[in-house]
Amino acid sequence: MSLSTWLPEGAVRIRAEASDWRGAVRLSGEALTEAGAAEPAYTDEMIRTIEELGPYIVIAPGFALAHSRPSPAVRRAGLSWITLREAVPFGSAKNDPVDVVVGLAALDHEGHLEMMSELARVISDPELLAALRAAGSEDEARGVLDAVGS
Repeated sequence: MSLSTWLPEGAVRIRAEASDWRGAVRLSGEALTEAGAAEPAYTDEMIRTIEELGPYIVIAPGFALAHSRPSPAVRRAGLSWITLREAVPFGSAKNDPVDVVVGLAALDHEGHLEMMSELARVISDPELLAALRAAGSEDEARGVLDAVGS
């Protein structure tokens, strides 16, 4: 199964503008909300989690996985995919600055394991991640993600 299975239509933003990490996370949450995967409160939960726990979501160079605990603000499992025009610091000494933010909405702790497995394949493949960073449109990004599951 490809990552695009969990990426609802409209949940991709290419070369988006964010002035800081909060703005970048807000973009990922707004995309989840607009796609129907989460309610606006989930975006606030993601930001609050980072404020409390720090930039642990920056899991690879330039790559952040924005999420919070499963909550009533999540309507269904889903992802958003945001590439930033200009990378922003999240406070991660090892992996800043970030230019890709993936928003993750999960209904429970177990239900998103397959999604995470596919995402790990993307992060661990430098060529694939480079192709996603270079995508100029939602359709291009989806095409790359569809190829991952093939």
